[in-house]
Amino acid sequence: MQFKIPKNTEKYEWTKHSLMKMQHYGLTAQRVLRVINNPQRKEEGVVKKTVAVMQPTSVNTKNGKRIWSSEIWAMYQLSGKVNFKIQNPNSKQNPNPKFQISKIIQNTKYHIPNTKYKIISAWRYPGVSPKNNPIPEEILREIEEIE
Repeated sequence: MQFKIPKNTEKYEWTKHSLMKMQHYGLTAQRVLRVINNPQRKEEGVVKKTVAVMQPTSVNTKNGKRIWSSEIWAMYQLSGKVNFKIQNPNSKQNPNPKFQISKIIQNTKYHIPNTKYKIISAWRYPGVSPKNNPIPEEILREIEEIE
């Protein structure tokens, strides 16, 4: 099967590294976009200002628990103008408003106009990866309230 190189669009930009990794792991552009748009898990990326998202492959149910043998990961960065505030910067609840804004930007379900996804990498992970830095639940709840 020949690898089909995806084209850059207004919403998605593909790096050479991501294309190389997709070809290496046998991932299609559609599969990577599905992982980005409907992740099971979201974490802070290894690189600054990036998001890593995961979707398991071949999910089975055993004793009422979902299990899988491998995962597909994608790492991306949001680019574009972001001009909004979520909380009053003088609030005592969160002394660092930039932290909260960056967490909201990282949520893939919150689409910001004129934002472009720069897909940096995609890979397969054999087995179940450990949870590292998930986005806090309270931030995700606040985003749902805004939408």
